[in-house]
Amino acid sequence: MTRKRRRLYLVGLALLSLGTATALMLTAFEDNLVFFFSPTELAAKGVEPGQRVRLGGLVEEGSVVRDSRTARVSFRITDTVKTVPVHYTGILPDLFREGQGVIVNGRLEADGSFAAAEVLAKHDENYMPPEVAAALKQADHLRTTAH
Repeated sequence: MTRKRRRLYLVGLALLSLGTATALMLTAFEDNLVFFFSPTELAAKGVEPGQRVRLGGLVEEGSVVRDSRTARVSFRITDTVKTVPVHYTGILPDLFREGQGVIVNGRLEADGSFAAAEVLAKHDENYMPPEVAAALKQADHLRTTAH
């Protein structure tokens, strides 16, 4: 094997290793990438069922239903334009209540409901998660331009 040919094999092997490492990093990044949507954006973007997303908005008044036998809770999240039914099994944060801003992490199901794996509630009277505030502002803008 000539010296030139050996160098060509080493460069080829280095490029193959670099390509494999890049592909593995992009795959790991894609698995951990979670997008935030408001209910209006969730309906408009056509999110695939089973895809992990973050959904944010206000807990609709009168929508919270607790199953007394299990820890399952159903409620609706709204951005005042669209609503999404959410179900969650577990202990809700102490600050969770109707009319408050929340962000839920989970998956959209085939029937259009949202299976939450985690519920995050606001932590004081004046705080609104920035994503939720922006989504509500956008929804209010959409509502005022539609009329």
